[in-house]
Amino acid sequence: MARHKIVIVGGGSAGLTVAARLRRQGQTDVAVIDPASTHYYQPLWTLVGGGRAPVEASAKPQSKVMPKGVTWIQRAAVGVDPDTKEVALDDGSHVGYEYLVMCPGIQLDWEKITGLGHTLGRDGVSSNYLYELAPATWKFIRETRSGTAVFTMPAGPIKCAGAPQKIAYLAADYWREQGVLDKMDIHLVLPTPGMFGVKEFSDVLVGVAKRYGITVHLQSEAISVNSDAREVTIADRANDSEATLGYDVMHMVPPQSAPDWVEKTSLADPASPAGYIEIDKHTMQHTRYPDVFALGDAGSSPNSKTGAAIRKQAPVVVANLVDVMAGRAPSARYEGYASCPLTTSRHSMLLAEFDYSMKPKPSIPVINTIKERRDMWYLKRYGLPALYWQGMLRGVA
Repeated sequence: MARHKIVIVGGGSAGLTVAARLRRQGQTDVAVIDPASTHYYQPLWTLVGGGRAPVEASAKPQSKVMPKGVTWIQRAAVGVDPDTKEVALDDGSHVGYEYLVMCPGIQLDWEKITGLGHTLGRDGVSSNYLYELAPATWKFIRETRSGTAVFTMPAGPIKCAGAPQKIAYLAADYWREQGVLDKMDIHLVLPTPGMFGVKEFSDVLVGVAKRYGITVHLQSEAISVNSDAREVTIADRANDSEATLGYDVMHMVPPQSAPDWVEKTSLADPASPAGYIEIDKHTMQHTRYPDVFALGDAGSSPNSKTGAAIRKQAPVVVANLVDVMAGRAPSARYEGYASCPLTTSRHSMLLAEFDYSMKPKPSIPVINTIKERRDMWYLKRYGLPALYWQGMLRGVA
């Protein structure tokens, strides 16, 4: 059985950022477990679905972004035994570790919306949460000139919680540009009691939805799709009722959870029905296994699951891991920072930045980010991808 000092499960945003930072710290025995041959910058998929970016710009070979000097184990993890300090792989082999960083990502539970799997990618139904489907979203939006459009968001934590709204606004603005917005009946289905968890940004989004004439269904979620009738059933949780909506085009976001295999390990939080890894929300250290850390979408910390959160979590994980390896108590703290670049039109964006306090935490001096801005659009389209590829994944941003 191969053994490594530090094993990282997951080669996505979190895994590669941590690996790169550890290498820069001088760690020489770092292994990353991930089967993927392609690495994706997933935040771009919203713009792909809205016809504002090519899907190819979101992908690079994993071999090109894997940090130099890291051992890449190109298999899938299927289990972890934190008592024997071993990770089980899908080929039946095991990898031993001294210290473990868990960032396996989040799984998309398509099957939890009855009938959705039968219609994804056809008959007007798509989702920007898959590389293969984001271009179909744009195709369906572009081909629709009248009728009903439905955009849904599931209950529970999901990655990039603003994405279900972003595509609604991009589509509505496209129909406005085409002069057919008055022929569209647009519905936005949200499980939350408001448009956004931070009031200052929620107030702006209320105005955006009103501007496009979007009907917002709060405390509601899609529970089933009848593709033959082109109808979606919406559960109103506030009134304990159900109703059906017809649709011509629909963007669906599935419920999400930690990977099934993670939920079955003793690393999972027993209080989390979604199986997230139990960690201290400030140190990112496992609450029961001090040699284990977790970050990114699969962690139990109550922050918004975004790439911006990972960017702030990664240096905390690395600093605290180095502390633990040196016999010290973790010294770095993560305060829940996340940001959500909300595209509110095809040329403007609202940059929502906040932390555990659920108050705005702007990081750009002078600029008022509690408003829609055209310059923030360019940040979303060009600045943030460059920061990701050239900064985060290299451990320097």
